[in-house]
Amino acid sequence: MKNLFLVAIAAITLASCGTTKRSDNGSMGSGSTKENRIVLPVSNPTQIAIDVQYLASDELMGRETGTEGIDKAAAYLADRFEALGIAPYNEEYMQPFTTDGISGNNVVAVMPGNDKELMKETIVIGAHYDHIGIIQAVAGDSIANGANDNATGTASVLAIAELFKKLDFNRRKVVFALFSAEEKGLVGSRQLAAQMKASGENVVAMINYEMTGTPMLDKPYIAYLTGYDTSNMGEIFNQENKDRVVTGKLEAAAQMNLFMRSDNYGFYQEFNVPSQTLSTFDFTNFDHYHKVGDEISGINAQHMSKVVDATLPGLFFLANDNGLKMNPIPNE
Repeated sequence: MKNLFLVAIAAITLASCGTTKRSDNGSMGSGSTKENRIVLPVSNPTQIAIDVQYLASDELMGRETGTEGIDKAAAYLADRFEALGIAPYNEEYMQPFTTDGISGNNVVAVMPGNDKELMKETIVIGAHYDHIGIIQAVAGDSIANGANDNATGTASVLAIAELFKKLDFNRRKVVFALFSAEEKGLVGSRQLAAQMKASGENVVAMINYEMTGTPMLDKPYIAYLTGYDTSNMGEIFNQENKDRVVTGKLEAAAQMNLFMRSDNYGFYQEFNVPSQTLSTFDFTNFDHYHKVGDEISGINAQHMSKVVDATLPGLFFLANDNGLKMNPIPNE
């Protein structure tokens, strides 16, 4: 933990590291001029570390759905959204669900769109905040803290929400959704997707953050997208950046069919729109999946900040421009 905070404090960024292009008519796209580019803000790795630290603390006892620990986590997340000045979704941050004996709360916030037409469309930026709770003890430790899985994705969404609030420019509605009961079978995200569909929400894209706490090894890109070939989302993330390749296709993720195994999938099923998960867990760079060793000491906050800042230009595009599309023949 000490090493994490030393890294985080040393990594506080003082200058912008990304730009997105803005044309004279207010849209964002590749046809605009260099002079019209918007300088985007950057994330704070210290705040990211603080969020991961609390969510992965022993106090929350592994954040299993239905426990006091996850209720504390939900309250913390709602307070964070409120402190950022981002409104609750449908007047409440807590969006409850009950199914097959499983009850929980998704924690959801929203920034309305500011374009009279595009405000009718919604993008969802999400991550699950639950984990598996108490498991068989190793060396006296039985708490599966879930720092990388998935306090990191949750903290990343909070960081992105903060940056969107600073920008205060999104033509489409942006929903920030933190899901419970992912570990019970993607229950929370499936429930929220179904609720949004039933209420007439016009979701046009969903991007999910999962296990972003450790850098990938020997890859030419920063993170991978599951279901890479299902849409051109990866191309958009890359084209909206300069001097870095943000994302690519990880063959191991395709072979493991991770596209269908995280919280993007319920939105893909309900809305048939680009819905994908972004991760840096490449099966070689993290040894503590669903183990008690998934502690905050193994998390690299500077890397997490890099992931957030690298994906922000693409997210800004999704919130403001046109061009995201499904590919005709998905192969995952």
